[in-house]
Amino acid sequence: MNPVNETDSALTELGKFFKIAGARATAGLPAPQMFSRAVDKAWHRLTENPAEHAAFTTEYAGRTLGHAESGGEGWIDWVSAYTEAYGPLPEIWFTDADGTLDTELLGRYRETGKVWAEWDCSPVPDDGDVAPAASYL
Repeated sequence: MNPVNETDSALTELGKFFKIAGARATAGLPAPQMFSRAVDKAWHRLTENPAEHAAFTTEYAGRTLGHAESGGEGWIDWVSAYTEAYGPLPEIWFTDADGTLDTELLGRYRETGKVWAEWDCSPVPDDGDVAPAASYL
């Protein structure tokens, strides 16, 4: 995959992640955990332009979302919602910021349909309503 396609893929996945985040915030559920370093890298680039970031999150989540430090390790509880809406998670979710695929994590996911991972951030509503960050330590 070349860098342009990786960026496009990461932004596509970020949009899907924000759709899930928006639905969870509306339902009063904890914020989803961002466990992919590759998708998070695209998110960080997007935050460099606040107007573009706000427009992107509003388009996908139906509201503006912020980027909050929220570390932990555990089951990624939004995977079933993703699978129901979009099918299996693609490899970009198991890729680090440098483009290296974690084949062990991907293999476990493919065998079980579940993801146990570390994360260090989550989206939060930027409209004054703060959804709780997920933590499953």
